[in-house]
Amino acid sequence: MSAVSSRLPVFPWDKLEPYKATAAAHPDGIVDLSVGTPVDPVPALVQEALVAAADSPGYPTVWGTAALRDALVGWCERRLGAVSFGHTNVLPVVGSKELVAWLPTQLGLGAGDTVAYPRLAYPTYEVGARLCGATPVVYDTETFAADAAGTELDPTGLKLLWLNSPSNPTGRVLSKDELTRIVAWAREHGVLVFSDECYLELGWEAEPVSVLHPDVCGGSYEGIVSVHSLSKRSNLAGYRAAFVAGDPAVLGELLQIRKHGGMMTPAPVQAATVAALGDDTHVAEQRARYAARRGALREALLKHGFRIEHSEASLYLWATRDEPCWDTVAHLAELGILVAPGDFYGAAGERFVRVAFTATDERVEAAVKRLG
Repeated sequence: MSAVSSRLPVFPWDKLEPYKATAAAHPDGIVDLSVGTPVDPVPALVQEALVAAADSPGYPTVWGTAALRDALVGWCERRLGAVSFGHTNVLPVVGSKELVAWLPTQLGLGAGDTVAYPRLAYPTYEVGARLCGATPVVYDTETFAADAAGTELDPTGLKLLWLNSPSNPTGRVLSKDELTRIVAWAREHGVLVFSDECYLELGWEAEPVSVLHPDVCGGSYEGIVSVHSLSKRSNLAGYRAAFVAGDPAVLGELLQIRKHGGMMTPAPVQAATVAALGDDTHVAEQRARYAARRGALREALLKHGFRIEHSEASLYLWATRDEPCWDTVAHLAELGILVAPGDFYGAAGERFVRVAFTATDERVEAAVKRLG
């Protein structure tokens, strides 16, 4: 066994390949709803900004241009309700997955430290802990959010607490009161909170709130950082455009470390990010596309005998037929539809599947027809 394989879990998507082959054999082709990757065009104004900045022969800075930092600050104030924000409260990163995977290492965590994340979660939270030799621990989001009294998580040795609202995979949204309780608990125990809010602008049956909202954090950003991405809101997964915002002391340390590591967002991507964050029209248009796809798939799944839990936000439907998730994956693969098994996101998802609604209108229509 290699040193890498002994430290990290098996890359889960490899296990899906046989089912992908089955789905691809459908006479009308595969409908791939397994990954939440954008398929719609990059907004024209973003492409134009990228092209206009294409002649960028010099090295970009890790902190980004002043224009980028202005855009990040302005968006956080306008969209998240952040107050008294400045350039020291923001830091661009090279896609949010990179940040999640390497954050514990960059924070200097290691053996004897613990990193906590929801028991149903994006696998990279665990990977990040394992890469630096820290101990990953899971918590039940609903239990912890209910009172945050310390019964769900042992704060001993806990250095980093990951929140994820809206959740990937379940679409669950933590309320303002739940977030407030968790932040207060973390501060009481000296635990750093990183809140993954990459789906914040994709609420359907709930309005997601950031940990940076003054009603949650009390107007102080001490010990809290939020993570944001333009991949979903602006179809920029291929650009690797993301950023973190919050505690200036934490971000200042990360900035120094990332300078040494050369973790620079390319200059044209920085310019494209400024354009994307300054325009809300394309976000509303993309939301409308996703809302229509979500509605069609949700109705088709319910008629096909599925039950859907949470899913009040994000780009997924968390669905079950009350059977082992791989049986459901196999059933749908026979219909030419590929979905993600729930156990990719933790043992608690073993009877669910995650259904993305990021396919084209034509492919979603094909899936609806097959489910019917």
